[in-house]
This record gives sequence, structure tokens and C-alpha cells, in this order.
Amino acid sequence: MFSHGPEYEQRLARPFVPPTVTLKQLHDAVPKHLLQKDPLRSTGYVLRDVFFCIVFFGFGASIEPLVTSSFGGYVPLTAPWQPALARAALWLVYWWWQGIAFASFFCIAHELGHGTLYRSWWANNILGFCLDTFILAPFFAWKASHNAHHKAVNSIERDENYVPHLRSHYDLPPKERATTADYAEVLEETPLFTMIRMFVMQAMGWWLYLTFNLLGSKMYPKGTNHFSPYCALFKKEQRLGIFMSDVGLIGMMSLLYLFARTYGWTALAMYYFIPYVVLQLRARHRIGKFLHPVWALKEFALSSARPSFTVMITFLHHSDPTIPHYRQEEWSFLRGAAATVDRPTLGWIGRFFFHNVAHDHVAHHFFSHVPFYHQPAVTEAIKTVLGEHYNYDSTNTFYALYRSFTECVFIEEEGAIVFYKNKYGIAVREVAQGEVSAIKEAGWAQEEQDDLPASDAE
Repeated sequence: MFSHGPEYEQRLARPFVPPTVTLKQLHDAVPKHLLQKDPLRSTGYVLRDVFFCIVFFGFGASIEPLVTSSFGGYVPLTAPWQPALARAALWLVYWWWQGIAFASFFCIAHELGHGTLYRSWWANNILGFCLDTFILAPFFAWKASHNAHHKAVNSIERDENYVPHLRSHYDLPPKERATTADYAEVLEETPLFTMIRMFVMQAMGWWLYLTFNLLGSKMYPKGTNHFSPYCALFKKEQRLGIFMSDVGLIGMMSLLYLFARTYGWTALAMYYFIPYVVLQLRARHRIGKFLHPVWALKEFALSSARPSFTVMITFLHHSDPTIPHYRQEEWSFLRGAAATVDRPTLGWIGRFFFHNVAHDHVAHHFFSHVPFYHQPAVTEAIKTVLGEHYNYDSTNTFYALYRSFTECVFIEEEGAIVFYKNKYGIAVREVAQGEVSAIKEAGWAQEEQDDLPASDAE
């Protein structure tokens, strides 16, 4: 569980050479029937997600009757501690699965935002708006910035999220003068503090990004957020959608307020709030318990059972010590899209509920207009073309999260192709500069790499 996957080790063992395949080769390798949308099948997946969410709500509502009736008399709960234990176990099960169901809404709304499930603009956007609004996600705002991310993925200057911090962000001395003591003074921290920072990212990273553009593009001014229609993130023609997203969020929060007034704030917390932000409110009132490492580990584990799965998944797509970032002179759409990682996040659960968003992310970046249910076949097709440039990592997802969180600290101010450096100022992978120069001398050109169908950039 706490070791690197063999694919990660293989990337570590070889200096990085950027891919030289073309988008035409990739498109030619994918059978054309995989590009087609199947509205009936798409509807089935949407209904399936809604069905499971309703089932889990029903399970939550049955917990108290089950416990008070001793599971219909089949499981005698005679000792005073037994009902409490049974109740706690059942609520933990509910929070885990309902959190995953909420994440499935986000994942399928992501597909609807790309317009992959229906031919109708209205069908994609109305369904996506409803599903995202239910989990308090601003559909049209997220759609706008996320599609911009697809156009500039792994571009240091232009990407929209998980943009690496520079050395200057930490006020570190230049690398020629920096010593071990310099890095230790700025970046060293205790394991407990690392765990706390990871918890903060998982618990609040989504809202920090939406509200303050944390780890978003540095080309936007201070005050950039996903809620103002006049924010620099959005074009004039997108403003109405941003306004509609805000109206949806206000409407959903009003419904939650009415629910709490009718059934109680405890019911709101148990049925909705905890799967969404596990124990966050309680953490604010009991911050002292962060000092206890067992409690911190418990909180981190529980925080994974809600839509912060999306934070973990998206962070790991583009934050890995062996995956490069590009500056303008070496970036192309193909290179950026290839600099992503497929991961078997939660195994069959990730496949089933997260709609291949982690398992087939590389294919998604090359073919963002293709329905998710065709992406596994697309992955197999493009692997033969990409060869060693197809990135997969079977490392345990939670260990990979810890590894990336502690190893992906900053990048240098210079360099056209760069890798993350860790708290010791060390990058685990190097660029094969000689081969990069040979590729450019052979006639590599960005405009040839970027000649992609319009639907891929939407």
C-alpha cells in the first residue's frame, strides 16, 4: 500500500523526452463509432446516479427504525453500548456511500458540461445545472473555467487550476545559492502539520478555489472568483450563465434552510451536510483536537467520503513528481494533454460511480467530446500510439495523494519543461535536453501539434 506503482518507477528511471506523435495519429487510431453519443444510454447513467442517491437517502432514513427495532428483532441489541455502536456504524456507511453518490453527480455533470451525453445543448446544460446545483456546484461557472483548462492544460502561463507555485512564492533563495538549511527553514514541517494541510485541501480546497482562485491561474487579478459574472474568468457571453449558477446556488441553499427549519439542523447535517463536508463544522468548534494525531488521521479518512473526492481526483490528474509542466515555447495541446495520469481510483467504485473520470483521464483530455462510456476503448486505442508517453499509475490512490502533496511543492522560475521540486529543492526526474533539442531541430512546430478538431478544444 505504501510503495510506488511499477509504472511510476519506470518513469523515474528514464529522463523525460516530450512526445513526438501527432494529433492526427491519435485520431486515426480511434474507431469513429466511439465518437458517437447514445442519448438512451446517457439517460440510463443519469437515472442510475439519481437512483442510488435516493436509495442512500432511504438507507439513512431507515437507520433509526432499524436500531430501535433491533433490526426487526433479528439482531438483539441488549447492552447499552450496542445500539450506539450500531447507529454509528450505519451512519458511517451512509456518509461514505452518499458522499460517493454526490461525487457521481459532480462527475456526470462534468460530462454534461462538455456536452458529451446528448446532441441537444439544452439537454446537456439543464441536466448538468440541476445535478451540480444539488451538490452546491456552480455549473456554468465551473464549465467555463474547466473548458478553458482543457485548452491550456499543463501550460504554466495559461492553465486554469493546480498551477504550480514558483520558487519565489516561498521567498527561497536562487537555486544556485540555496542550501539545505534554506529549504528546511521554509518548507520543513511535522507529519501532523502535513496531515492537517492535506485535510484542509480535501475539506475546503474546492471552495477556496471557487472563491479565492487558490491554485488557479496566476494571470488573473486579485479577487478572481467563480461567482461574479464580471470576473476576469468569464467572457461577456458567459455572464448570464454565471448569474444562473448563482441563482441556482441561492435556491438550493434556501431549500436546505427550509429542510432544516422543518426537520431540524441535526437532520440536515446527518443527511446532507456531513456527506458534503464531513465534520467540517465540528472541526471549527473543536480545533484543539487537531493536536491529537489519531483524530487528525480519522478526520482525513472521513473527509474522503464526500465531494472532496473530486479535489483528490483532479489534484492527482495534474500533480505528480514525474509529470512535466510546460512554458509557452515548448507547450502544445498534445504535450499538455499527454501530461496527465490515469489512476484506478477506488477500483470498481471509481469506474462505476465516477464515470471513468480518473481511470481514463488521458483519453478525456485528447477527446473531451467523447462520452465517458466510450473512454475505456479510446484509452486502449491511444495507448498504442502514445507508447511510453501514456501515463498510468497503479500506486494506491491515498498514498499517491500523500506523495504528490509532499513532493509537488514548487517549480523553478526558468526552464521550458519543468518538473516539481520537493521540500529539499530536488526534482525526481530530469529532462533529456539533448533529445529535446534534436526534436526541435527535426522541425517540431507547435502549430502542427495544435491542429485539432474544434470539438476537442470546446
